[in-house]
Amino acid sequence: MGRWPDFVQVKEVGPRDGLQNEKKRISTADKVQWINTLSESGVKEIEYSSFVHPKWVPALSDAHEVGKRINRNPDVRYSALVPNMKGLDLALEAGIDGASVFMSASETHNKKNINKSIDETYPVLEEVIKGAKEAGKHVTGYVSTVFDCPYEGRISPEQVLSVCDHLIESGVDDLSLGDTIGTAVPSQVDQLLLEILTRFPNEKIIMHFHDTRGMAIANIMRSMEHGLTRFDSAIGGLGGCPYAPGAAGNVATNDVLYLLNGLGIKTGMDEAKLQEAAMFIQSKLGKSLPSKSLAYAASQG
Repeated sequence: MGRWPDFVQVKEVGPRDGLQNEKKRISTADKVQWINTLSESGVKEIEYSSFVHPKWVPALSDAHEVGKRINRNPDVRYSALVPNMKGLDLALEAGIDGASVFMSASETHNKKNINKSIDETYPVLEEVIKGAKEAGKHVTGYVSTVFDCPYEGRISPEQVLSVCDHLIESGVDDLSLGDTIGTAVPSQVDQLLLEILTRFPNEKIIMHFHDTRGMAIANIMRSMEHGLTRFDSAIGGLGGCPYAPGAAGNVATNDVLYLLNGLGIKTGMDEAKLQEAAMFIQSKLGKSLPSKSLAYAASQG
């Protein structure tokens, strides 16, 4: 294992993974303004919404309109979660640059989240991946519960590898490995990545940490020691999974940037613009977000 990379790429998932679990609805106009601010922050990708059926994620029922109204920065990839072909058709019409497909390494979590077994999920995702690739879009495969599952407990690297193999064979461009309930510790990151990185190149792997037990930053540092340079995060620490009881929000983009700046790692991100975006959505939600660096900045006026 090396030490620190020269550059790290952060994908902002707050508008999708952050808002999907919030009880307070954010207006379409506010989402558009928020995403436009994030588009000026230097992040390279924004996952701006989800094209799942509105009855499952009502907070994101305006995905199509948001996609039509946001100001597109040519330096940013605008992606969205896409569950099936109907969702893909709507997403393509809304102008996505990238499609994210999703499933779990845990059989039980997959059934709770998608209402299908793992084997039943593969054909659905294969069709979406093929359609997105034919449309010239980048495709990311999300794999949830790669460390622990709220229903099954510890998930073995072999279970994760099986799902990853299938998604790569189906044509995804990269894999986002999710600590969905935020319980992993660095030794688990070691165990999984020592297996994953013998099978797939570093540049195909993105890590997606939630911060339920306060371990997300430590897990990002351990991932970088394995040579990984791509991470998902949510502004302010927004998020949570409706099908993962007890899961806290994603690791906060603001806190990740503070870490990377402190280590001298380039990101291209603007700290002031990220704080502006975090303060905006915090005010709209009417509650304090968990980001430590956001709270510190607010305390300094």
